[in-house]
Amino acid sequence: MHRTARQNAILEALGESGSATVAQLMRTLDVSDETIRRDIKAMADRGLVERVHGGVILPDLRREPGFRKRMGQNAAAKRAIARTAAGLVRNGDSLMLDSGSTTAYVARALTEHRDLFVVTNSVEIARILSDGQRGNRVYLAGGELRGDDGATFGPNALEFVRRFRAHYAIVSLGGLHLEGGLMDFHPEEAEFCREVIAASGRVIAVADVTKFRNQAPVKVCDLDALDTLVTDRAPPEPFAQRLRELEVKVLVAE
Repeated sequence: MHRTARQNAILEALGESGSATVAQLMRTLDVSDETIRRDIKAMADRGLVERVHGGVILPDLRREPGFRKRMGQNAAAKRAIARTAAGLVRNGDSLMLDSGSTTAYVARALTEHRDLFVVTNSVEIARILSDGQRGNRVYLAGGELRGDDGATFGPNALEFVRRFRAHYAIVSLGGLHLEGGLMDFHPEEAEFCREVIAASGRVIAVADVTKFRNQAPVKVCDLDALDTLVTDRAPPEPFAQRLRELEVKVLVAE
């Protein structure tokens, strides 16, 4: 396994429990004690993990809260962002939404739309938009179901998305980084988001202002993959300048 793949696997393991011993990681990745310790040291030097005696932990700032808690965080901002993003979608459009608290708010804001063609990996989003009276067609990706938020991931989910082409991708994210671009907390989320972006004509990212400060560890894509960013406050410099250079349209929700 390549070093980057190993380190992503370590982050994935830590994302589930917040900590792991060197011995556990050796068994999971089938590599030597020395290899794991080198990876941990390199990741700790970058601030991705914290070393403890006999193992490693995920720093608090890199632990994403549970889905229900995130639905309650910055709720007013997320509702405003959702209304603005939904305003970009017309009746009859096709769109892909990945799992996330802000995209769940977008789904709620789309409930008055009609005849939408929706592809998602979120059971919650599928439930919200599958009202037969509105004529929507909703396709839910299969795969391994995550209990916290009812999202599906894995090879089956990725293969499912590749069967479609949509007008819009509406994606959530864990953080925005000037150099790293769109970031997330879990490798499987980043992988699914990349497929959604590749299968869509235009990419709309929905993110409240806290995402400019978050240090999510897994890269999704560069900033130039975006067409539109919907947020609740004007991005701080130098983000705003960089987005202007890339001709990314920034919409500030009210």
